[in-house]
Amino acid sequence: MAPARWRGLTATGLSTLLIAVTACGPVAERQARDLRVGYDSMDGALTVWPPRGSLAEDTTATAAVTEAVRDWRSPVDDRVHVPSSGILFSGEVDGRPLALVAASVPGEAASWLLQLTGDGDRYTVSHATEYTDPGYLVYSDVLPVQSADGRRYLTSERVRRLVGPNGRIVSDRDGLTSPVEVPRCRAVTVTATLRSTESLPRGRATDRLLDLGTGITAPRYPLVRDESGSGRRALTGLDTCLLANEDGPFGSIDRRVGDRDVPQSVPASWPMAKLAVRTLGELSLDGGEPAELEQLTWESAEGTMSAVVYRPAGDGAVVLSPADRTNPLQVYELPVPDQPLVVLSWRATKDTALSVPPNTIRLVDRPGLVVAPLPERRETFSLAAAEKTHYRSAGSPRR
Repeated sequence: MAPARWRGLTATGLSTLLIAVTACGPVAERQARDLRVGYDSMDGALTVWPPRGSLAEDTTATAAVTEAVRDWRSPVDDRVHVPSSGILFSGEVDGRPLALVAASVPGEAASWLLQLTGDGDRYTVSHATEYTDPGYLVYSDVLPVQSADGRRYLTSERVRRLVGPNGRIVSDRDGLTSPVEVPRCRAVTVTATLRSTESLPRGRATDRLLDLGTGITAPRYPLVRDESGSGRRALTGLDTCLLANEDGPFGSIDRRVGDRDVPQSVPASWPMAKLAVRTLGELSLDGGEPAELEQLTWESAEGTMSAVVYRPAGDGAVVLSPADRTNPLQVYELPVPDQPLVVLSWRATKDTALSVPPNTIRLVDRPGLVVAPLPERRETFSLAAAEKTHYRSAGSPRR
């Protein structure tokens, strides 16, 4: 899903933005087999991703980067389509050659940001992150870069200023920022100020992104759009590495390619935008202090996802459920130590009625929310609505 500022473009304007301009500058001078340097996207008269870096005009470096990109394969063995990809940056960083490539991988209908490091006359792909939306890396204005001394960001020509998590303006050279202190496994906000362009006549003072932290591993893309700021509030105090693992909300639903799961690819439940949280209620176990139950929601490439967050009183550890796709009856398995729970949530109306297995102990029972001990074997819950009854299951084995 492209950022909102692009969705209002006319068909002619969008075509102008995306069509490769092959008759100008270094694009025409390179051999057809090489990646383009820069990306030929325009916002009115502005070149959004011009050639950047001290090696941008070095044909030997360009050829070596192209060769490395041709050899790279995605987790499902798809290859980059070189004619629709481009080198966004090519230069010396921290004493070594660095190249950043916006790579189109048609077989997965995705955008990959490839980070390549030079060694002698060869380059290798040292980091690859995927955003499961074709063309996103061309639409975006701030891209994450891995660095030995902290996170860096590559910014488009639309960015007039970038403010880091500490509230200070981040300096840059050729669009690549100096190292930014981003904590491990914690979400922080970076904010871009966008200049006035044809697509955004008044510019934008606060284009917010959440960086999920330096502990987020490839191929997971660590930046999430956060236009309203709700995502920052939702992730306060949460360990994003736990959110991202295979049992956590963001990592628990595997991507499917064809008829098989591909756990080595970015998960189907990985967040793209619209992170938010709401309180479901309180829960006391064994007479202890009440814990707070929250419902975390977000948009992924495959639709709206949600999960439950259990926040105990005091210094107890936060517990996270796996993700659940949007359903009339939401079912969350919450692995609370010594007392695994199932949380059932729905929109309560006069036409809805929940049915649970016999002898179910309802720890919380109110319209729209039931919490019970997780069944030791697979059990079925049902929600009768006006026109249809919805069935969901929970209990071991979970999947």
